[in-house]
Amino acid sequence: MPKITNNPNRTSWIGYSQDTHFPIQNIPFGVFLTRENVITIGSRIGDYAIDLGALQELGYFDSVPLTDDMFMQDTLNDFISDGKKTWRLVRNRIGDIFDKSNAELRDHKEHRERVIFHMDDVEMQLPVQIGDYTDFYSSKEHATNVGSMFRDPENALLPNWLHMPVAYHGRSSSIIPSGKAIHRPQGQQLPNGSDKPIVAPSTSLDFELEMAFITTDANNLGQPIPVDKAEDYIFGMVLFNDWSARDIQRWEYVPLGPFLGKNFASSVSPWIVTMDALEPFRCEGPEPEQPLLDYLKQKGKKSFDIHLEVDITPENGTATTVSKSNFKYMYWSMSQQLAHHTINGCRINSGDMMGSGTISGPSADSYGSMLELSWKGEKPVQLNDGSERSFINDHDTVTMRGFCNNGPIRIGFGEVSNKILPVYQPKPKSKTAK
Repeated sequence: MPKITNNPNRTSWIGYSQDTHFPIQNIPFGVFLTRENVITIGSRIGDYAIDLGALQELGYFDSVPLTDDMFMQDTLNDFISDGKKTWRLVRNRIGDIFDKSNAELRDHKEHRERVIFHMDDVEMQLPVQIGDYTDFYSSKEHATNVGSMFRDPENALLPNWLHMPVAYHGRSSSIIPSGKAIHRPQGQQLPNGSDKPIVAPSTSLDFELEMAFITTDANNLGQPIPVDKAEDYIFGMVLFNDWSARDIQRWEYVPLGPFLGKNFASSVSPWIVTMDALEPFRCEGPEPEQPLLDYLKQKGKKSFDIHLEVDITPENGTATTVSKSNFKYMYWSMSQQLAHHTINGCRINSGDMMGSGTISGPSADSYGSMLELSWKGEKPVQLNDGSERSFINDHDTVTMRGFCNNGPIRIGFGEVSNKILPVYQPKPKSKTAK
């Protein structure tokens, strides 16, 4: 474990506030576009983005074995494919370059101007090319709440749930970065009291508070990943809003599960926080309630203490925090999820994204979706402006934040924030002169 890089007493010559999500102990990875339309792989300290491509060109990574164009690409996939040894060497080197006592870049004005950008001057991009996306269903509180709503509350969990991490394969083409607006989806649904479906805009548009982890090349086809080795193949984590159209999903999901009710959009925060940065925040997870099969038995602290919040902001209004939860509530860990994903020999590639599933806690204010917070719309949530929400309205912005805080330092993910627009309407064709 890179103890020097994670040292809580370490400071940087780049200044930042005490409550920043991105102190020098974080060093996340992302992709951004500069005002000169240059796209580059980067990192972040405080309110400043760091151009790793420029650092490499200027020779600051000469001590690290990297291909010449490693950071001059538009995704992190190749860097992630290089594996944990490379990730650690690079993260440690960035920590050294920006350490308060290191003058090599600090005192080189011309180099600083090429390398460092204020966050207002860059546009964050999707950090990886996502080949495959899997969404798990691993919060016991969430699964119990949903099962209680739509099935017998005494048998809210299906028989398999306590024995394996349940999941489905999603659509990677509609995963988008924070900041991109989303049109309200429309699709086939069955109105209450009717026996004939209609096509209409969703009136039950919902967020799902999740996190996701990004993998490296992990195994050959046919080769399971052992649970105790799984974290070696996890590069890092992001915030994840897995939007859901509940009315479309309710009509379509039997017998094959989510489809159009889920694949219209999922949003991710732009900075990937590495597992090394999260190591000081490792914690115990829930104890298994049923005996586990051997391939899912995990020793040690399997979870991470990550505080999560969700805001809803109406157009021209102020934000209301509607949920406060924590990643540590997850019943199934990331390692268990990856071990189960590959027990049949499924191949995992660099840039694959694995959603945690909606993260709900034990109290009503820690539920991770409007479906739960408003209990199917029966108990609307009141916002600060006096309006109420059962689900998400047009022109609402949903913002999720996540951070770890153990006293000396805070390691955060920033936010994932997206505005909902009305259902897409094609622009009328312009009239041409005869």
